[in-house]
Amino acid sequence: MSAAAIPVIETRRLVLRAPLAEDYPDFRATFASYRSRFMGGPLNGYEAWMLYAAEIGHWEIRGFGMWMIHDRVTGATLGMAGGWQPAKWPEREIAWIIWPDRAGHGYALEATHAVRRHLYRHMDWQGAVSYIDPKNLDSIRLAERLGCVKDAEAQTIDGSDAVYRHPSPAKLDNSQLAHGIEMEIQHYADPLFKPKGWAID
Repeated sequence: MSAAAIPVIETRRLVLRAPLAEDYPDFRATFASYRSRFMGGPLNGYEAWMLYAAEIGHWEIRGFGMWMIHDRVTGATLGMAGGWQPAKWPEREIAWIIWPDRAGHGYALEATHAVRRHLYRHMDWQGAVSYIDPKNLDSIRLAERLGCVKDAEAQTIDGSDAVYRHPSPAKLDNSQLAHGIEMEIQHYADPLFKPKGWAID
């Protein structure tokens, strides 16, 4: 699938689009860093290049993949989020990673919420999981904020990961959970946002 054919997803602060060659330096730097320790890293230059090539090729093979997350104002890359299912993956996964110097601003929540909505509404996904290292507490907290529940009965990738199951489209659509996620995202976008009747402090 060509980059031009990959849909663009826009949110209040972000633009998600196909991964391109010019986005590679930030990807390489992140996967060479300690932050990638829960995703198979740190990687050397060759390993990072092969993984990035796989990110691009995944779209052609599966018809879905990871979007590159961009700041709507500056155009800077912030991380990646999207669908992922390499060979021997038990189920379709929703995955994410934010560059080390961009963490803490709610970008992963905003991007992953938008990605999941797109996969459900436009690619007919009826559910998904996220495979998370049990020591990756930040990703576990994010999964829980997205409404995921640990599924101890689900098949893992290699026995060392935990499986967090996302709510189905029917359970998520127009739900209190979805509204809560959108409210949290709006708070990140506007720290002074205080919806009527709802205390955020």
